[in-house]
Order: sequence, then structure tokens, then C-alpha cells
Amino acid sequence: MKQIRIAMVEDNARLRKSLAALIDVEDCMACVGSFGSGEEAMEKMGALMPDVVVMDIHLPGMTGIECVCHLRKQLKAVKFLMLTAYEEDADVFQSILAGAHGYLLKHTEPDRLIAAIREVANGESPMSGSVARRLMDHYRVTQATPTTGAEPPQALTTREQEIVELLAQNLMYKEIASKLNVSFATVRTHVEHIYQKLHVRSRAEAVSIFQQR
Repeated sequence: MKQIRIAMVEDNARLRKSLAALIDVEDCMACVGSFGSGEEAMEKMGALMPDVVVMDIHLPGMTGIECVCHLRKQLKAVKFLMLTAYEEDADVFQSILAGAHGYLLKHTEPDRLIAAIREVANGESPMSGSVARRLMDHYRVTQATPTTGAEPPQALTTREQEIVELLAQNLMYKEIASKLNVSFATVRTHVEHIYQKLHVRSRAEAVSIFQQR
């Protein structure tokens, strides 16, 4: 069986070390590189020629989604498995659009993670159960929502408008929290309210509707 060459991009050094150890004890798997930022991965990944890249989303500087977009241009045969603590609709959809082949949450059991890496290498698209349900729910809502006569969007508060404007600048939640001097959880709550009021399920949709109004 051909060895699966794996690289990872994760800013948590302890988690990087644990994942590398988990991978290296598996037959026909090898961790060929690990990076703490998207910028470092962009600089060094090309020489490694991995088969699968395990990618965090919320990285310092360049996001994991942005990194996937760039790396796909350099490494056309590489497959990407997103491994993140978050299951925001926007993160899921943007990851898929960027070219991710799978999406797992960090609390995934080690055996399932190893199986998912093999699946990605074989051309499959593994996803955590909750993520798959969100995609199915989104599809059902999209198919069931009439194109006319829908309930109009509700007005946003001043704070919610500020957050949408920052979302339009492609700032991540932690960056918005820092800019507005509020907690990460507060930003997430505001974004949930924004999505509910505008009847959307992603950042791009929220920004589009807000700008149209």
C-alpha cells in the first residue's frame, strides 16, 4: 500500500506534536511537515509534496481557508482536510468553496481522524456529523424557500451594522472582537442575530443583503 504523506497547518504547538505522533504510528502514513501559520506553509509546503494537508481554519494572519486557496494553485494534486474547533456555517461553506475535501471538528476521536485522512487520500469527503447536518439543513432551506413573498429582513442595530461592515472586510471573529473591545462569544452572538434577522446562513449572504439595503 502506498504511503500517505501528510502535512498539517495548526497554530497550537502541542496539538501539532500530538497529531504528528498519532499519524506516525500508523502503517503507511507519515507526517512530512507541520507549520504554525499559513504563511509558513505557503513558503515551505511545495518542497514536501504531501498527499493530504490537515488544515486549521482560525490561524494567526492568513486564515486556513485563504491558505487552501493559495496552496491549491501550487499543489494541484493535494487534498485538504479542515480540522477546526468551529462549525460556523460561513466557515463550512467557504472551506468547501475554497477546495477542502473534508471538514472535521477537533473533538473528533483519533481513530476517526485517521480514518478520515485515509478517506480524503482516496478521494472521499468525510465530515463530522454535525457539519453534514448543517449542510443538509442549508440545502433543504434553500430548496424550500420561495423566491417571492418571503419575510423581509429585519432592521439591524447599530452594533450589528458595525459587525457586518467588519465581516465585509473579511475580518475573523477574534479580530472583530479585538477591534470592538468585546469578547469572541459576544461577536458570535451578534452574528447569529444578524443571520436570523437577514434570513441568511453565511457571511457572504449577510454582507450582500446588508449592502443592497
